[in-house]
Order: sequence, then structure tokens, then C-alpha cells
Amino acid sequence: MNVLRSLSRDKLASLSLVAIAAIVIVGLCAPIFAPHDPNQVDMKLRYAGSSWAHWFGNDHLGRCILSRIIYGIRPSILWVLAALLASVGVGGIVGFIAGYFRGKTDAILMRICDIMLSFPGYVMTLAVVGILGAGLENILIAFVAMKWAWFARVIRTSVLQYAEMDYVKFSKAAGISNRRIILKHIVPMTFSDIAVIASGSMCSMILQISGLSFLGLGIKAPNAEWGMMLNEAREVMFSRPELMLAPGLAIVIAVSAFNFLADGLQVALDPKRMNSGKQPRSTEVEKPTYEYARG
Repeated sequence: MNVLRSLSRDKLASLSLVAIAAIVIVGLCAPIFAPHDPNQVDMKLRYAGSSWAHWFGNDHLGRCILSRIIYGIRPSILWVLAALLASVGVGGIVGFIAGYFRGKTDAILMRICDIMLSFPGYVMTLAVVGILGAGLENILIAFVAMKWAWFARVIRTSVLQYAEMDYVKFSKAAGISNRRIILKHIVPMTFSDIAVIASGSMCSMILQISGLSFLGLGIKAPNAEWGMMLNEAREVMFSRPELMLAPGLAIVIAVSAFNFLADGLQVALDPKRMNSGKQPRSTEVEKPTYEYARG
């Protein structure tokens, strides 16, 4: 509740949270909100303009663009969000174990993370997709395989700051189990860092899946996806530029909402920033601090 109260003071973050919630709800209830079947072909409506029946017009196969935008939320946002949660889950387990127990456990796990992080993310994602083949499932697998190590490194750095606190040492001396100490004392303290980097990483993952779909490596036709819709409208981008406007705006709005939410969370979850009233310049500015903080 305190976080929501703090976010409510930031109008841009509040608006972003409402936009994200609306996008998720519309994506989950796509059959209810979509006015037409997104895959229904009607060549009589080929390249038809906007109308009361089809607000955003129709594409090269006469399909309703608005319906395809709504159904495109699922692969572009919802499935990417699921991959993000899986990456944070795996990286969080590794990061908490490495940062809390340290020693040889930390050294071995961090060397594995170093190996994974030594490869450029985009290149390795393309390599995984090239090996497994094009498709949404393979892209999500590539995301989890490449992102978990980065989250583990960031979370481990955050855990190191709190593992040596007096209350943690007292809990150990009192005989409290390591599992309970981590869940009760360390996880709540590191939640702010995890929430900020997760919301910021969501932006890059949305752009990546849209970019791969634009290149023909993502979700396969006739299923709707924003990046693939941009690719389909590319051939008529000069004669019918409005066909690229709807999916392009959808990507911009979603990415901007997650980015502004990350900035708002950074203030809401950090008491020092909240009390001083200082606003972070950008989520991207803070990322190198975590990325290169290798203890």
C-alpha cells in the first residue's frame, strides 16, 4: 500500500501503471474486446480505411487491424512478461544463493554467469533462435536462457549489501534457518532493486520480440503480433503509412509505460529518494551501476 501511495504522487508513473493494467486486462480478455476475428480474411475489405465497423481499417488480407492489435498483446506483452518472471525466478534463486552463502558457491555460480554474460545478448538470442528455429516459444526460451545470468548478477550484488547487516548476523546466531533469514529479512530489502530492473528489462524484451518478429523469426502467421504487423505493412509503407501507425504506436506506448513505471518504482521503493524528492534521470542511467558492480 505504501508503494501504491508513493506511486500515486507521480502522475506519470500512475498513468503508466493504469496503462499497463489496461493492456494486460485487454490482452487476457481479447475475445471480449476484439470486435472481429483477427484471422478472418475478407478480400473485399483489402486495404479498407477506418470505419465504425473497423476503427483502424483493414490490412492486405482484409483482416481487422484493431482486432489484431488486441490479440497481439498476448505474444508481445503477456508471454514476454511470463518469460521475464521466469528469468527473474531463476536469476533470483542463483543470486540469493551466491550472495548469501558466498565462498566457493559464489565463485562457481558467478563464473557461470560471467560465461553467459560474455556473449552479446542480441547475438546469442539470434543464435538460440537459429538453432531451435523460428517461433514464439523458442524466442521465450532464448530470453530465459540469456536473461537469468544478468538478473543473478544484479540480485547477488544487492544481496551482498544486506547479508552482513547486524540483524542478519543476530538471526544466524539465534539459530534461525538460512531459508527463513533469506525470505524474511533479505528478500524484502532487495525487492526494490528487483522490481526496478525487471520493469526496465521488460522494455528491451518487448523491443527484441517485436524486432525478431519483424525479421520473420518470431510468431508465425496468421497469428497476430505487433512486430509481424509492421513487417506485413512494410510493402505499402509509402502508399498506406497508416497501416504501420497502429502497431508502431502500440509498441511505443507499451515500452514507454514500462519505462516510466520503472522510474516511478525506483523512487517509490527507495526511501532516501522519496524523502529527498529527487527523481531519477532514467532507468537506463542506473543499469550500469548494477551491471558492472561485481564484488
